[in-house]
Amino acid sequence: MLAAGQQGLPGAADALEKLCRTYWYPLYAYMRRRGLTPGDAQDSVQTFFSGLITDDSLAVVAPEKGRFRTFLLTSANHFLANQWRAAAALKRGGNVSFVPLGNAGPEDLYQAEPSSDATPESLYERRCALALLDLTLEQLRHEAQSAGKSELFDVLKPYITDKTDLGDYPAIALRLGISEVAVRVAVHRLRHRYGEKLRVEIAKTVNGPGEVAAEIRYFLTLFG
Repeated sequence: MLAAGQQGLPGAADALEKLCRTYWYPLYAYMRRRGLTPGDAQDSVQTFFSGLITDDSLAVVAPEKGRFRTFLLTSANHFLANQWRAAAALKRGGNVSFVPLGNAGPEDLYQAEPSSDATPESLYERRCALALLDLTLEQLRHEAQSAGKSELFDVLKPYITDKTDLGDYPAIALRLGISEVAVRVAVHRLRHRYGEKLRVEIAKTVNGPGEVAAEIRYFLTLFG
């Protein structure tokens, strides 16, 4: 998160793209839940991120100032209340573009949200947590691809976060042509690696390593 605010430094552009990819939809869902139309929400998120970049707001983000998602939400609320005052609204297709959100558009994702009485803030918090979980899983996928283990990863991915094995290991072993013990070992290693990577990602968003465990516990409360 700090790297994204250091324009001109090596890795800054990649860090900024990662930040936008991770938090674009949580902010979109938050603004939709606040009552904005799909078009207005999309324009607002784009304008919001543009303002963060052009005003160098990210350059002042520091770990000691607290959780990054809180900083982002506070900034978004300030943006919605004041519309950046002097900033003109940027329309879709303008001079700022963001990475796509996979195959589904933001409104498709929003319409797929479970029906609930969740507040805009609670939906935002949940979506931020899911974004970090998805980011971690994608990193694990790339790691498996680099090691030539894409098929193994694709087959075992459902068991990385699901502790119930459902008795599928024998069938998986047969499919992959390995022993059931090898399947169990592979699942254990993937879960361990997933946990390591998740802790690294969470550490980037909180005030020091001491808050990582508390943040993980908080994530668990978001999912009941």
